Amino acid sequence: MEIISDPFFYMVAIPAVLIAGVSKSGFGGGLGVVSVPLIALAVSPQVAAAIMLPILCLMDLANVWAYRKNWDRRNMMILIPAALIGILVGSLSFSYLSEEAVKILIALIAIGFTLDHWLRRKSSGNKPRSATWLKGTFWGTISGFTSFVAHAGGPPLSVFLFPQRLDKTVFVGTTVMFFIVVNYVKLIPYWFLGQFNGANLETAAVLAPVAILGTWLGLWAHDKVNQQLFYRVCYVLLLITGLKLLWDGLSHFGIL
Repeated sequence: MEIISDPFFYMVAIPAVLIAGVSKSGFGGGLGVVSVPLIALAVSPQVAAAIMLPILCLMDLANVWAYRKNWDRRNMMILIPAALIGILVGSLSFSYLSEEAVKILIALIAIGFTLDHWLRRKSSGNKPRSATWLKGTFWGTISGFTSFVAHAGGPPLSVFLFPQRLDKTVFVGTTVMFFIVVNYVKLIPYWFLGQFNGANLETAAVLAPVAILGTWLGLWAHDKVNQQLFYRVCYVLLLITGLKLLWDGLSHFGIL
């Protein structure tokens, strides 16, 4: 099969990859959830996900070195086993999944969590919460599942991590370490499910320089943003992401 040559594909894929790179390396990955929906404007969601996975793995390698000393080990101990369960569920149900239904689910999680935070932060004092096994197992499983389906594990992960009010570098570092495990594990079922053909892999290779540029931009932006503004931006991006996914999902069913 030949590499994808449609100009419109690159009109949406290049911004999608840039956004994913900046989000993953500088802001914890929340906005990167829009990459598959954007690319899916030009190709099927399955092809979009297959193209993005090697690119995400490349970004993860670049980010691991930058954040190798700044990540929360307790969170990783809770989240990784749960995420593996989510990946397994996604793999077994791959042939039966509705992409639009998953988009709506992720959207409701993102929007609901953001609105809950904004409505209650004055009364709660915005105090940090601890990382608990029960909540971490639930959200880690959801993150692993949605990551497998559409590389959309960022919002569920943020639901668990944001209330802990981690230092912004530790927060981003924890998401980096989480997703390098998740994304490299996903390579195995993606391969066996036939997601990696010549066209998808070659197209991913063409977009690789864009991924590196996006990663560098994210690292640069991370050092220029203070922690309070960082969390404000994260919540806004999470809401925007949720609204975008909700619109896409409901439009497919003719509701909007």
